[in-house]
This record gives sequence, C-alpha cells and structure tokens, in this order.
Amino acid sequence: MLEVKDLSFAYSKNGRKILDDVSFHLEQGQFMAVLGNNGAGKSTLIKCIDRINPATDGSVEIDGQNIEHMQRRTLAQSVAYVPQSTQPTHTLVFDAVLLGRKPYIKWGVTAEDERIVAEVLDMLNLRHLESRYLDELSGGELQKTMLARALVQQPKYLLLDEPTSSLDPNNQHEMLHVIRDIAQEKNIGAAIVIHDLNLAMRHCDRFLFVKDARVFSFGGVETVTPETIRTVYDLRVDIIEHKGIRVIVPY
Repeated sequence: MLEVKDLSFAYSKNGRKILDDVSFHLEQGQFMAVLGNNGAGKSTLIKCIDRINPATDGSVEIDGQNIEHMQRRTLAQSVAYVPQSTQPTHTLVFDAVLLGRKPYIKWGVTAEDERIVAEVLDMLNLRHLESRYLDELSGGELQKTMLARALVQQPKYLLLDEPTSSLDPNNQHEMLHVIRDIAQEKNIGAAIVIHDLNLAMRHCDRFLFVKDARVFSFGGVETVTPETIRTVYDLRVDIIEHKGIRVIVPY
C-alpha cells in the first residue's frame, strides 16, 4: 500500500502551505483521480509522493517504508512519474523509453530490457514510432511515449500529472482505458491529476478531492456528488445516467 500520512508542503520554512495535513492511501490495482480547481495543490502532491518535492511535515510510505529512507534507485523501482509536459529532445523513441529501465541497469542494457520496452510500445500502439525522434512527435505522441517510459520501470505505483491535456478526445479515452487496464492486470496503483470530471468518473475507481491545500473528500464513486462538486469547484451540476454510465452535467 502507498500511504500518505498528515503530509504538508511549503516552498520555504515560513511560507504558505501548498499542502496541509493531507492523508489518504492507494492500493495496488486501484486507479485514483486527484481532483480540484487550479492551485489546489494537486500537482505538488504527486511530486511529493515521488520525492521531487520533499514533504515539510508528515510522510509518504510504500509497504510501510518511508520514502525518505529509500535509495533513489529503490524508489524508482516502486514509483514512476509522468510529468505534465516534457521538452522533446533529438532522441529516438525507443531509446527514450529505454531510459525508464535505468533503475534496473547495472552493467549494460540486456535483451530483457529491450523486450520489456518493445512490449510496452506494443501495448500503447507506439511501435511504429520507435525509430522516430522525440522532437518529431505530436504533443499526444510525446505524452504517450513518456507514459511508456514510466511503465517500463515496472513500478508498483504510477503517478500521472494531467497526461491527457494534449490529447484529442478519442486518445484521452484510449489512454485512460489503457492505464486502467494496466493497473488491474499488472496490479499497479495509479494516481492521475485530471480536470475532466467525466473522464475521471468513466475510468477511475477512487477519487481524491483537494480544496485549499487540504483533502476535502476521499473514497469511491459514492464521494462524487453534486454537493462535493459545487463546494470544490463552485459549479452546479446534475449527475445523470446515460446508457449505464454516470455523467456530470453542469447547469
């Protein structure tokens, strides 16, 4: 289990808290949406879990072990992070994805490393791009490549910061569908920062609402209510069912 306990974060000792006393847990196989309005602290939270932002107070534990006490290589074998945006370089897609195997490589790249990369590229329908350069890709292709690089780390937990922001609607659903299936099949806990409430409702099974640096609510789909959305987003909505799918409709 990944457990966040009373976590707080500020950029300076006496600065404003970006996160304040945040607690929740994520189990392997679950797909959690991190929700809230702009500036609520969602992306900062994801970075704290990967130790990009060291917590000011509280802790993040993986299987009972505080990540502050883990070597970077060990942490990278447990947690993979996909940033919101990546500056493309003149690197082949295959080689860029292969970099995700770095936590496991000791003396050199093995046939097993290359097999895992090929498998993930096939899984994400990226194999036809493996000999292209990153700076030749569309924004959506680049984002899917970064997801591939995270997946070849074979993590227990996958952290994604708005990975659908540069994708068209079809590719948004495809990516979240793939992430959900991978989480279930590979027993990976996935957490995604996302703004599209309907995408989150369609694909995720856990929901963490963040408001004003604190957890407003956390749980299963029962926590996604018109009252919660009105309080967190200042938005009035109805939640209706269409062809067996719950849909959020603003009014």
